[in-house]
Amino acid sequence: MLQQLAVSVIVIALCLIISPVEAVPKGDFYVATNGNDTWSGKLATPNKKGTDGPFSTSYRAQKAVRTLLTQNAKHGVTVLIRDGVYYMNEPLTFTSEDSGAEKAQVVYAAFPGEKPVLSGGQRITGWRQNADGRWTVTLPDVKSGEWNFMQLFVNDQRRYRPRLPKNGYYSVAGEVKPSDSAVGRGIDAIQFNAADIKGDWSNISDVEVLPFHIWGMGRFRIKSVSEADNIVKFTGTTPSLEWWGTIPKGNRFLVENVREALDSPGEWYLDRKTGVLTYIPMPGEDPSSVEVIAPRIEQLFVLKGDVDSRKWVEHITLRGLTFAHANYVTPASGHDVPQAEADLPAAVFAEGARNCVVENCRVTHVGAYCLELGAGCRNNRIDNCELTDLGAGGVKLGEQRVSGDEEEVAQANTVTNCLIANGGRLHPAGIGVWIAESHDNQVTHNEITDFYYTGVSEGWTWGYGPSNARNNNIAYNHIHKIGQGVLSDMGGIYTLGSRPTTLLDHNMIHDVDSFSYGGWGIYFDEGSTGVLATNNIVYNTKSAGFHQHYGKENFVRNNIFAFGREAQLMRTRPEEHLSFTLERNLVLAKDAPMLGSNWSGSNYKLDNNIYWNTDGSPVKLDNLDLTGWQAKGQDTHSLVADPGFIAPEKGDFRLKPGSPAVKIGFQPIDMKGVGRPGKPNIRKDVPAAFPIIVR
Repeated sequence: MLQQLAVSVIVIALCLIISPVEAVPKGDFYVATNGNDTWSGKLATPNKKGTDGPFSTSYRAQKAVRTLLTQNAKHGVTVLIRDGVYYMNEPLTFTSEDSGAEKAQVVYAAFPGEKPVLSGGQRITGWRQNADGRWTVTLPDVKSGEWNFMQLFVNDQRRYRPRLPKNGYYSVAGEVKPSDSAVGRGIDAIQFNAADIKGDWSNISDVEVLPFHIWGMGRFRIKSVSEADNIVKFTGTTPSLEWWGTIPKGNRFLVENVREALDSPGEWYLDRKTGVLTYIPMPGEDPSSVEVIAPRIEQLFVLKGDVDSRKWVEHITLRGLTFAHANYVTPASGHDVPQAEADLPAAVFAEGARNCVVENCRVTHVGAYCLELGAGCRNNRIDNCELTDLGAGGVKLGEQRVSGDEEEVAQANTVTNCLIANGGRLHPAGIGVWIAESHDNQVTHNEITDFYYTGVSEGWTWGYGPSNARNNNIAYNHIHKIGQGVLSDMGGIYTLGSRPTTLLDHNMIHDVDSFSYGGWGIYFDEGSTGVLATNNIVYNTKSAGFHQHYGKENFVRNNIFAFGREAQLMRTRPEEHLSFTLERNLVLAKDAPMLGSNWSGSNYKLDNNIYWNTDGSPVKLDNLDLTGWQAKGQDTHSLVADPGFIAPEKGDFRLKPGSPAVKIGFQPIDMKGVGRPGKPNIRKDVPAAFPIIVR
């Protein structure tokens, strides 16, 4: 008995000694904030003597991985990064030298159970609290001209520079013709109403004017102010003299970074001449404990393959990491692009990357886009990531140019299971997921919410010209809170110049609201061709659930469109070919027409649909009752009937037993799989928004 007890004690003692060693997750190299780049990097924690342990930076780990790959490329390499914030002074850039192989992945991952942050910013300390309650600190790098920033993050929340007006917008008093230097390029001045802009403001060249177009907004530094005729001139120009690129009388504008307007909690001002940063704290903030971070670098992580020489960067996985605090500073010539903020960079950027994975990562507090898969990117996957607090948008796939070289065309990439939220904080035309000249992509099971422009945009060819946008699958996404009355001419899902077999399937789209015209759910624009929209539920839109400007042979089948405030279905331009076929849809209205805009001609086909007004008023189709509409050859087998939804006013569009939908061949739409798997369809824990446009 004593012998057995002794054996048990020995076994327990051995377990206590051995188990901590066995519990350390296996990595080839480790990175920790208490590490040292002169060490081997092979220990998860420093040894007792302080002579070896983890690396202190991912840059050093990258060098160690490269060495290991040259010695034995047949085995994968794993780098585990410990908890803490790692402030970066340049992007971590990977080339083909850093590549793994199909069965030998190179993995950079968070240490299990920990949440490391790779930050492009710098923590600001040394605050002085003034008698008026404001905090100030002098930043030598700013005074010397080495550093500039226009974003500030306090306790993981975005704070804004002072703007005017404090609420709403100013209105352009008069359009100004381009100056001699701007002729043929764009607009470089506006006339303002007296007192809206002051020529004696502090650091006037750092004040920015933000003029709104229809579906975009510019950012311009002030060149001069003439209070005699109330004209402000910019250092740059708008992108065009076409109607969409001008700034006519009545257009809205804001003025930002006005020192004299600094008066509200949460606002801040950076005086670049003196290097002094001033911040008005929010209630309860303490300068001794608050975390204040300002960004320094634009890009945090870069996968840089050589597309010309076909040297790809491959088989690299990023897992469980947070990338935060990517900088953006308005250029001296300003910034204003035609659409979607398409030229803005991404904090995590890839070119010539193949078979790479970004999973379970977070990208937040960025000045432009979060992630971009550009030229030559193929078979990459962005999975289960959270992209929040975005200066512009979430994900960019492909380039703006049409390439005839398939090796250069971004294709077959996947964005799935992601939360993409709180967009457009600096550039309101940013897109949740932007697919340009790119094909065979999968955008599925994402929640895209809180944007001022479009949720998902596909295509980049205006009209019927050549396009690389085809075979894209946009499915099972929950897209909501889009537009929010800031910009116009947008959609929950927007396509242009698409080519056959692009699929929009099982998307739930709701609460799309534009400033003026064009708050649509599904929007086929500019030559969209061969697109199939099926099994989507679209409701609570300003303009209509479905709209086609112009396009060719599109199919809108087995969808539910409800509660468009201006109409339920819209069509703009008559064409000589068949524009679209709209069949087996359930269309529900409340105090609004069924059809809106232009339904002249007959080159469209509607049939086997159900129409119903919840207020009991007669159903009219282009001002005709169903019989008169059928006499024009449309909706021959359609019905006017209550489709029998369970609770449409609450967003529940399941059908009650006995629904007449079966008579038209409608198939019930199961939305259980929409959005992020295992996550609620409407997130309650999305970070609080501090929008510059709406407040």
